[in-house]
Amino acid sequence: GHTGGEKLRGRVLAGIAAPGRLRLEAVAPFGPPAFILAASGTSATLLLPRDNRVLSGEPASAILGALVGLELGPDDLLVILSGCVVASPEAFAGRRYPGGWARVDLADGASAYLVQDGPRWAIRAGVRPGLAIEYERAGGGGLARVRLQVAAGDRAPASDVRVGLSQVDLNPQLGPEVFAVKVPRDATSITL
Repeated sequence: GHTGGEKLRGRVLAGIAAPGRLRLEAVAPFGPPAFILAASGTSATLLLPRDNRVLSGEPASAILGALVGLELGPDDLLVILSGCVVASPEAFAGRRYPGGWARVDLADGASAYLVQDGPRWAIRAGVRPGLAIEYERAGGGGLARVRLQVAAGDRAPASDVRVGLSQVDLNPQLGPEVFAVKVPRDATSITL
């Protein structure tokens, strides 16, 4: 995808767990990772191993916003990458469209767009204030790709991030060490 005119491309290993725990590690073809972002609770740590720099004490959403233009916290990211638009979908209205499509209006200005697949309904897209989400399913029904577009007013999206999902392991037991970063003592502190 892209953010702020910059192209994004890379492979990220991710571990996300509720409440508020996240680990993203941008693996490189060789050498140390480009970055490691770990969060547990309200603060996160971003380590840039190649530059030996570290950012600590900021919310994960602010760091993700600076990295890829998506100001999403770990819980929101988990919900979206799990195929949901919001964590607690409280439907209050809906509408059916031709071709087997439907829109369900959710609390807080969100909506989910569903398509009928035989006797079942499958989510294909969603909107939240300032964010559009598209879901692409694999042959077996699981998510294959998620596209996230951050609105930028009347212009093209400020960020357009496409996430391909592979080797997904649902509900593994992840210990607290997964959501921590070992920061070298000589790492230089940076600010957001």
